[in-house]
Amino acid sequence: MNADFVAAFFIGLVGAGHCVGMCGGVASLLSMGKSNPSALIPLYYNVGRILSYALIGGVVGGAVSTVTDVANLNHSFAWLRLIAALFMVLLACYIARWWQGLLAVEKLGQSLWKFISPAGKKLLPLKNPLHAIPFGFIWGWLPCGLVYSTLTWAVVSGSSLNGALIMMAFGLGTLPAMVAVGYGSQYLHKLQQSTVFRNIAAVLILAYGIYTAYGSLKILTLG
Repeated sequence: MNADFVAAFFIGLVGAGHCVGMCGGVASLLSMGKSNPSALIPLYYNVGRILSYALIGGVVGGAVSTVTDVANLNHSFAWLRLIAALFMVLLACYIARWWQGLLAVEKLGQSLWKFISPAGKKLLPLKNPLHAIPFGFIWGWLPCGLVYSTLTWAVVSGSSLNGALIMMAFGLGTLPAMVAVGYGSQYLHKLQQSTVFRNIAAVLILAYGIYTAYGSLKILTLG
């Protein structure tokens, strides 16, 4: 299995506390006000959210790989991977709350979100539980530093398929905590907010980022 898939899943798993804070309550709110709400709404919502990650991952992964192949710029992948490694370092600092510089990256997506979010509001209230899938798909575009950081790995994945799989692995990593909070459980969220958990996760992500940066620099210096 590609190490980037595992890393993306791990980032989603340990960083889901941030996702819960931003949009975890949305899935549970979708069922409010209904006399007989479907128990599948939180799951459908998260399916849509993960599909949105896979789509953008596939688009950027395929686009960049095509450009580099056509322009014969394969060596530039090492530079792009170095940038992705730097985002891992920023993400580690963000998760551990050592430095919140990644929030500046989140703000870059606010303008786009203003155009996308009205489409989600038109689906409310949900007339059918399955409508939670397109609603989750739209909500997956909410500006998020974790998503953007993982997306840099999709950029250098080398293909549309790999880009989609990396982002899907990230989404699956967030799934346990997001589904749990959607059904009213706060245990995983509390665990992910603990200082010990966050610091251990940050150190592991930091180590992977440094390892990747070392590999990229090695390729660049030898090339």
